[in-house]
Amino acid sequence: MRRGIIFSVFVLLGFWVWSPSGQAADRHEEYYYPKPVTEETYTARATTVTEANRRRRIGFITHVTNSMIQNNPYPPDYAIFAKGSNAEKMIIVGLSDVRYNTLYRMRGLLANLTAVARVSPMFKDAHMEDFYTFLDLLKMMGFKKVTVTDGKSFSHRIIVK
Repeated sequence: MRRGIIFSVFVLLGFWVWSPSGQAADRHEEYYYPKPVTEETYTARATTVTEANRRRRIGFITHVTNSMIQNNPYPPDYAIFAKGSNAEKMIIVGLSDVRYNTLYRMRGLLANLTAVARVSPMFKDAHMEDFYTFLDLLKMMGFKKVTVTDGKSFSHRIIVK
């Protein structure tokens, strides 16, 4: 009888943990960034390309990071990386207290990243470097979520559809 009760408790606990209400919305919250204060959905003008995969997304992040480090005489003011089992979530973290602490500053960063993306081979090959934005490029590569944070108290999430 007692074993049956213990077994039932473990089964119910297992259902609760694996149910949507038992799981955190995003396991990266409170580890890499505070819970997003704001969220929006971006409907991309581009479609995901067939070559989009985990390796390509990580390669893109590596390229952007290396370019930022090699082409600037000063330390980077943000870090950019991919998370998720398929590297489908991009996280951008501000590395100083005075940057990216408002939604408008974060959108400014995304505008700068659009300029960087427009010279990338993927944009040039698509002949759309003057039409697509950084978020469109992320859609092409298969990213589904972008979280931009000041790394302290503010973050904004963009769902890319």
